[in-house]
Amino acid sequence: MQELNCVVNGKEVTLRVDPTRNLVDVLRRDLKLTGVKVGCEEGECGACTVLFDGKPVNSCIIPVMKAQGRHVITIEGLAQDGELDPIQEAFIEAGAIQCGFCTPGVVLSAKALLDENPDPDKEEICEALSGHLCRCTGYLQFYDALKIAAEKIAARKA
Repeated sequence: MQELNCVVNGKEVTLRVDPTRNLVDVLRRDLKLTGVKVGCEEGECGACTVLFDGKPVNSCIIPVMKAQGRHVITIEGLAQDGELDPIQEAFIEAGAIQCGFCTPGVVLSAKALLDENPDPDKEEICEALSGHLCRCTGYLQFYDALKIAAEKIAARKA
């Protein structure tokens, strides 16, 4: 067992963990952050995506000790003071949430994209979401949601 110190959803966390575990397992089981989904467990489907120092990563293939001293954001960390993030609002408005299994990871990848590029074109959106598999939406609603989110974020900054 080793001591893990990191920041998860803005809160400092200290845990004793088995260093052979992966990040998704610790987030779901130890911290009860079940918005992080487990899909393929091979880093191929994107269901387990979290933000790792602001960058989207597949947490199923990240050894938990790689989180030492890092900042991790899960879908549970986006809403602030009971208010949804503009990206979450946009996904609802665009009908981009169906079964919801892939949604947390897609939303976090969308956040990373919009943090870097507040007005992405369709090609940039496709690239940012390319690591996500969705069986329900057909992806078109994701593109609509990102455009709506970009407008919401721009309006809040104005």
